[in-house]
Amino acid sequence: MNDSGQRLRHRLEAVRERTLLLYEPLDDATLRRAPEPIMSPPLWDLGHIAAYEELWLVRRLTGKRSLYPDLQAVYDAFETPRATRTGIRMLEPDAARAYLDEVRLRALDALDAADLGEDGPPLTRAGFVFDMVAQHEAQHTETVLQTLQMLPAGSYRPPVRRRLPDAPAGALPNGPALVPSGSFEMGADGQGFAYDCERPRHQRAHGAFLIDRLPATNGRHLEFMADDGYRRPELWSAEGWAWRQREGVDAPLYWERDGAGWLERRFERTEPVDPALPVSHVSWYEADAHARWAGGRLPSEVEWERAAGWDPALGAPQGVPWGDGAAAGRANLDQLAFGPAPAGAYPEGAAPSGCLGMLGDVWEWTATCFRGYPGFRAFPYREYAEVFFGGGYRVLRGGSWATQPHAASTTFRNWDHPYRRQIFAGFRVARDLDEGADA
Repeated sequence: MNDSGQRLRHRLEAVRERTLLLYEPLDDATLRRAPEPIMSPPLWDLGHIAAYEELWLVRRLTGKRSLYPDLQAVYDAFETPRATRTGIRMLEPDAARAYLDEVRLRALDALDAADLGEDGPPLTRAGFVFDMVAQHEAQHTETVLQTLQMLPAGSYRPPVRRRLPDAPAGALPNGPALVPSGSFEMGADGQGFAYDCERPRHQRAHGAFLIDRLPATNGRHLEFMADDGYRRPELWSAEGWAWRQREGVDAPLYWERDGAGWLERRFERTEPVDPALPVSHVSWYEADAHARWAGGRLPSEVEWERAAGWDPALGAPQGVPWGDGAAAGRANLDQLAFGPAPAGAYPEGAAPSGCLGMLGDVWEWTATCFRGYPGFRAFPYREYAEVFFGGGYRVLRGGSWATQPHAASTTFRNWDHPYRRQIFAGFRVARDLDEGADA
């Protein structure tokens, strides 16, 4: 097997090792539980991971039949919506794990036989479909962690493998970063794997703007709350205010009052809200209201990507804010600490703009509705992104602590309904630059 094949084998093996580690603490009863209709029981995700890999790496590449042809509709995300997944027939835990193992053996055979060259078939060219399957599995581990966080305290005891850094000892970066007007190349290039909604790379112009160097923190959100931010309709969009009233929201998800203070639950632990951490589990509506209270707004995804990935000195985009190299020590991305780090804790991960924490810790809501880029072409299937265009979804950027490093980049686009709060999502504030200011 050549170097490309070895890289892909290693990636498939690494993401599977992580999946099994995250699932290890789950008993059979928890595997079958879905905390709310918007999430799946973890057992469904396990079978879906196997079925997706079998579809793309075995059935599509080798023509072999499925090991469970009668269950393919069950494990199809569109054929079987989340709200129905607790009451359907699916593989039992041991059978689902065996399905994973057998599919993987067949997938590795397909990898051995695949044409990975730059002139190979579109699906296998440069390993595209193998990277897609690895990234799909990594994304599902984050979804499963969202599900496990929603279960009652103590249902899941995370296998923590890494300690988070302390809050920075010195002063945090002062003031917002100023990004001058100009244009830049937005989106993923044609090299390596990227989802269709990240392509094609294209030129985008933007005005000058200010963007906070750090994501909004719990401490700052507590100030918003103390200033009656959840009770002032002038801070909210009409839809957001109606949602807040209907749902009775007065704090981020998983926060609860403790006398005059607040506690936050994360899996099995409930602790006082740490003001140094990025605020998390807020909806787009909450993020939008907070930004307005702070005298700003949410950045567009054009502004976010410009601040996160463009290097003016090189005149070129970067796949990660720090330019090159592993995320370790530069971003909190590998899941193994099971929570966000204090804002500003990774100064070596700074973007050329001066912004910190743009990958990892929390996804960041943007002002942008999810649509295709100019020249968008669905590949290899419409159901990944195109069917969601124009549906009122808002774009999130950057990844969270629950995102695996190879699934995070400055071009990756996530999206969800503006009222959703199960995501490990926060935000940072942007502002228009006053006319006549020195950009």
